[in-house]
Amino acid sequence: MLPMGAPKTVLLTIAALAVAGAAAGALVVYGGLYNVAATEQHFQPVYSLLETAMHQSVRMRARNIEPPRLDDERLVMRGAACFRDKCVQCHGAPGVAQGDIGKSMQPLPGPLVDARHHWKPRELYWVTRHGIRMSGMPAWEFRLSEDDLWSVVAFLARLPDLTPQQYAEATRVEPTGAQGAPAGPSCGPATAPQANAAPLQAGDVRRGMRALHQYACNACHTIPGITSSSPNVGPPLTGIGGRSLIAGKLANTPDNMVRWLRRTHEVDPLTAMPEMGVTEQDARDIAAYLVTLR
Repeated sequence: MLPMGAPKTVLLTIAALAVAGAAAGALVVYGGLYNVAATEQHFQPVYSLLETAMHQSVRMRARNIEPPRLDDERLVMRGAACFRDKCVQCHGAPGVAQGDIGKSMQPLPGPLVDARHHWKPRELYWVTRHGIRMSGMPAWEFRLSEDDLWSVVAFLARLPDLTPQQYAEATRVEPTGAQGAPAGPSCGPATAPQANAAPLQAGDVRRGMRALHQYACNACHTIPGITSSSPNVGPPLTGIGGRSLIAGKLANTPDNMVRWLRRTHEVDPLTAMPEMGVTEQDARDIAAYLVTLR
């Protein structure tokens, strides 16, 4: 039997430990004790904990995704082009070293030649589409089409079977064709409209909010609802939905916002704002979110 004052003593002990833990955490954070340099590795227990959390998170969120058929040779070859253009600089390939950026990152983005042994196709798709926060792995949702995302997964399934010579052949850049475009498989949106391109949709507010940080708008602007370090490069976008003009040039309408986002230098040749390669649909979605900021 516990003494009469035992429950109170236990609670006080737990509270004291909690306060001590919070004080230690504050000391580490505000005292600058944690070394954030990429020249130093994580401690192995920290690395293992983060990797386990990442694997479990991906598996839970990808569990209901249904992969398409991935054995189509054209899909595989398109995935080879996407891998060459988007992945090899960080992950390397058979007979190809990582680029300097990939070699120097922490955690290290490892080779993907064994990815099919650790991940199901639906999980590889989820990681490619959504990326991994605080790892350097980017989200490709706004930069690769749905077909391209699955083509990367199809190629990763083939990658372990390729010799360095076969990989080099699969990703070889052909001489330019008659119209100046590279011959053979390519990755990314075509320069000309496609007959089977998805029709444009009305602006999606939630997707527009996501597109703002995927196009790095929060690197220069403080935007309500978007996490950032409060930059002072571009003007804050608080209340932009209630302003009469866009950049002092255009009436503030959704169509003009789309024009500003996509043809920035056409509207104002002297602006320091870069054109970010925003697609028509993504610009519509961003405009739909910005108009809510009043």
